[in-house]
Amino acid sequence: MLILSRKQDESIVIGDNVIIKVVSIDRGSVKLGFEAPPKTLILRAELKEAIASENKKAIGDSSNEALLDLGKHIKR
Repeated sequence: MLILSRKQDESIVIGDNVIIKVVSIDRGSVKLGFEAPPKTLILRAELKEAIASENKKAIGDSSNEALLDLGKHIKR
């Protein structure tokens, strides 16, 4: 992990086309601004984790239903 210190209005460049700017710092909270190509997906980490968790649940639920359906056909 790379750790950098930045002050308000300073930026970090990632690759050739992503810029992260410190917009404001107030009482332990930092606001960041992101400039990136329109197709670049930017998510908060906790949102990405929640989506991944829901996807795993959906796959597990559908797999269980498929197995139950398969089991019904095998018994016949």
